[in-house]
Amino acid sequence: MFVLTIDQAGSRTSMDRIPDLLELLASVPTVLPWERSVGDEAQGVIGNAHDVVDAVLRCLRAGGWYVGIGLGDVERPFPPSPREGRGTAFVAARLAVERAKKTGERAPVAVEGPVGRADTAAEAEGVLALLGRHVLARSEAEWRILDLLQPGERGTQTAVARTLGISPQAVSKAAARAAWHEEHAVRPAAARLLAWADAGADDA
Repeated sequence: MFVLTIDQAGSRTSMDRIPDLLELLASVPTVLPWERSVGDEAQGVIGNAHDVVDAVLRCLRAGGWYVGIGLGDVERPFPPSPREGRGTAFVAARLAVERAKKTGERAPVAVEGPVGRADTAAEAEGVLALLGRHVLARSEAEWRILDLLQPGERGTQTAVARTLGISPQAVSKAAARAAWHEEHAVRPAAARLLAWADAGADDA
């Protein structure tokens, strides 16, 4: 089980962005729904590692969020709200989001798990940070192109070029510059590492 604790950066000097965050993450499947936990912070409980990767990259793209991923147990029966949740994953998520605030120039994401899962959790965090670096570096012009691309679909670059009134070569260059193909190739690896860490499979 994965608990995500997401904290707004600079909340004391900026408007409340939690409603925007909840809207951003609304379509990401959860076990316990996305909710404001306290003040400028939101939480959700996710059962699938691929959905964790999706949620993290959405937050990094939006900017201004510290993302903590906690691995471990969530006590059952599940409560109706993550605010009432208990278990090691919640404790780990709190540690992770606090550490995410101290990543400096690196993507503000951290992964924490119980003792015995630290190595794989660190590997998952490293891959997410690398993906996040590319996401954070993309321009609005690049996102206009990337948002129309479909991974693994033949002819998509030509279709996007036609839609935007630019050349297929411009689409190809934007995708290469933004490491778009690499991102979609690496997403499953990040999810697999998260799943291994959550299962305690450090030797996998």
